[in-house]
Amino acid sequence: MSQGPGGYGRPVWRSRALVAIPIAWIVVVSVIDVLAPPHIHLGPLLVAAPAITPSFGGPRTVGLVAALAVIAQTVIGVLRDPGGLLSANHTAQVIALVLVGASLVIFCVVRERRAKELTQVRYVSETAQRVVLPPLPGRLGPLRAAALYLAAEAEARIGGDLYAAARTTSGTRLIVGDVRGKGMTAVNDAALLLGAFRVAAHREASLGQLVAYLDRSVCWDLMEPGEAGNYGEAFITATVLDIPDRDGPVQMISCGHPPPIVLREGRPRTMNAPHPAPPLGLGELTDPSYHVESFPFLPGDLLLLYTDGVTEARDSTGIFYPLAERVTCWTERDPDAFLGRFRRDLLHHVGGHLDDDAAMIVVQRPVA
Repeated sequence: MSQGPGGYGRPVWRSRALVAIPIAWIVVVSVIDVLAPPHIHLGPLLVAAPAITPSFGGPRTVGLVAALAVIAQTVIGVLRDPGGLLSANHTAQVIALVLVGASLVIFCVVRERRAKELTQVRYVSETAQRVVLPPLPGRLGPLRAAALYLAAEAEARIGGDLYAAARTTSGTRLIVGDVRGKGMTAVNDAALLLGAFRVAAHREASLGQLVAYLDRSVCWDLMEPGEAGNYGEAFITATVLDIPDRDGPVQMISCGHPPPIVLREGRPRTMNAPHPAPPLGLGELTDPSYHVESFPFLPGDLLLLYTDGVTEARDSTGIFYPLAERVTCWTERDPDAFLGRFRRDLLHHVGGHLDDDAAMIVVQRPVA
């Protein structure tokens, strides 16, 4: 593979084959110009050869084509001048070709350097995503699961949305959340919360104790040094669930996060929390008592957890993405297949570009 424009690899054979186009152009223009009547000058057309080469070649290829164009212009000037010396007109054309060629070579060098930097950024961001947001395992005890993360910033590929799962002796605990803010600060805040969740998810006896621990972790970890007692500047909306391995209701504490949806026989049911808790990080201000909600999750059901980047995604007319309406009667039961259809449908709704990060987790309780 060779490095193409914009940092995308392209086959070497294709680039080499395309070089024949500007070289053929140089040959054709040179032959016609030499054979043409004295009052016809086609030499200026030679600049088209190095001008089109950056579309498929790197700096060396551009430099080679530019050098051939300069040589061709020099030969044309010598052959068409009876005295064997370049006229002022041909000299000016040669100088112009040299300047254009040198400028294009510099452009290609800068472009390739930028492409390498973008490749490194992608590699670092993908590595960070695997560390901060490792893929959910396909199996969580008896449950099947899949997760999808769509970053609004294509080069970043990671933002402030988060999710994680942890196994306990009797079930699976899940968290999905959204950090206030964007950029690397949001990524750092998400990493802090996920670290606290992974440490405590199988230690805390009850869901309320777990959420209280997470709230304290957010309060202290997200506070700037020297700002003790200054709460409320950073917070994270989240939903924390405890899904039993055997048949039984799902326990849930919602901390200001969009409600889960249970898809049963093609019909969605939104699981709103009558007594939601404040977002994580605001507990010191409100001293909440965490109320545990519950809802049924039967064999064959799909449980959808998502962030507000999904439901607040707008189309060109400003209409929000109607998640519950769109998933109605979807026949995909496999979590991966469901997320594949969801991704296509969401991106089609927004015209291919999201304004905010979006994440979704799909959990299935298989039929025995």
